[in-house]
Amino acid sequence: MKNDELNEAFVRYDSLGNGNIVHLIHFARTGLSFAHFQQLSRHTPFTVSEWSNILHISERTMQRYKKDGLTFEPLQSERILEIALLQRKGAEIFGSPEKFFTWLKTTNVALGSIAPRELLDNSFGIGLLKDELTRIEHGVLA
Repeated sequence: MKNDELNEAFVRYDSLGNGNIVHLIHFARTGLSFAHFQQLSRHTPFTVSEWSNILHISERTMQRYKKDGLTFEPLQSERILEIALLQRKGAEIFGSPEKFFTWLKTTNVALGSIAPRELLDNSFGIGLLKDELTRIEHGVLA
């Protein structure tokens, strides 16, 4: 698959009936290249150090992936894709990526008085954030 196909999958993610989820599953299973990661991470507020923590790999490993053009493991790829999709949903709900990023950094009582970004390092946390965004979207704030 080409870069354009990955972009296409994200652009049309809201219409899962068209089979776009299959593209995401493919990339999660086969692994994202560092180039795809850069393309996606360019639109996030996270530093290389923060991505290293989120993906549970060292900064040195990240540098090696970049230098050698390596592909992320399936679990890391899946987390990158989940965060990209979460970001898309958050930007839609809050009206802009910047407002969503502010929410990510702000301590949240509903999440146990932690900042949402602290939950991005595992699938349970990402699921919790998806649920919280859905509640916000529907006006259920408690």
